[in-house]
Amino acid sequence: MSMETIPLSVPCLEGNAERYLRECVETNFVSSVGPFVGRFEVEFAARAGAGHAVACANGTAALHVALKVAGVGPEDDVLVSDFTFVATVNPITYLGARPVLVDADLATWNLAPDFVVAELERRARAGAKMPKAVLAAHILGLPADLASVAEACARHGVVLVEDAAEALGASYASGPLAGRQVGTVGLLGCFSFNGNKIITTGGGGMIATADGALAKRAKHLTTQARLPGPEYLHDEIGFNYRLTNLNAALGVAQLEKLGAFIERKRAIAARYDEALANLPGVTVPPRPSWAGPTLWLYSILVDPEEAGLDRKALFERLAAEGIETRPVWAPAHLMPFYRDAPRLGGAVGERLFAQGLSLPCSVSLTEAQQERVIESLLAHLAEAGAC
Repeated sequence: MSMETIPLSVPCLEGNAERYLRECVETNFVSSVGPFVGRFEVEFAARAGAGHAVACANGTAALHVALKVAGVGPEDDVLVSDFTFVATVNPITYLGARPVLVDADLATWNLAPDFVVAELERRARAGAKMPKAVLAAHILGLPADLASVAEACARHGVVLVEDAAEALGASYASGPLAGRQVGTVGLLGCFSFNGNKIITTGGGGMIATADGALAKRAKHLTTQARLPGPEYLHDEIGFNYRLTNLNAALGVAQLEKLGAFIERKRAIAARYDEALANLPGVTVPPRPSWAGPTLWLYSILVDPEEAGLDRKALFERLAAEGIETRPVWAPAHLMPFYRDAPRLGGAVGERLFAQGLSLPCSVSLTEAQQERVIESLLAHLAEAGAC
């Protein structure tokens, strides 16, 4: 008998999803016009702690428009997380700007704040051109340490934009940003609702901001920059980045379950922590005291010298047993098109990529399935001599 496959991270479409989607079909509102789009924007803004939200076709579109309304353009520099999915970096190049890749910090696996602050101060002292923006990604449901970054950006007149695609619901528990959710620290925050995210719309994204004028301009650009009225008149080059009513309906239903999904993600993470935290050669995700992570993808580091096997070997052995895992993102500077981009550091991101492995953590993961994953991990590590 073949062994049941345990997926990495799949959607959980419970609650009102079917009801809301049926309403779209029955009313014939299935495209970008329909009541669920506006409802999703309003309810998302309230849940995320933002003043305004603009729905987009996907997270990459959200980043593209957010950077554009932030004023990023040709020849501008943007300091950006190096250890992130490449979609964080690409919108900078869409706008003709130049990414300056900033290494990760082992304390959070996110953008290293000391590098950012030092670079801004170095440029200020030298009288050099300042970056137009800092684009900080919150990786794998872990909040980036943005307190000093936000302060330095404000002091030097640099826009802070957040890529919170992987961290919806994560927050700051203490410190200068206490009570804030990721995506609300900077001028604009961007989110993704891809199929494996903590909530999904199938495909979709969102821009969040406290600035009503920026939200209005973002909405204008995502709808082809069309002017009001029956004629098809446009005042600038816009984008067809609208979210459909169908997608938004699913988003509303998913948003209603977000609290339960976060609670389940944290419970899964706690069980993995309990089983794996003290294993030789295995590092569990960071837990800074000031952070309230969601652990969207529970990811470990596997040190081949201490564990006795590397991440690739563990990936292959688990796959052979029907357990789906995934390497973490490769740093952008390892992509051929960004190898010549200026960067600050890079060794930490390379280590995270070489050793990082995400484990099954769907909100629908059963206790029995998780125990199977843990038992398999322990068995392979024991066989390699790590425990």
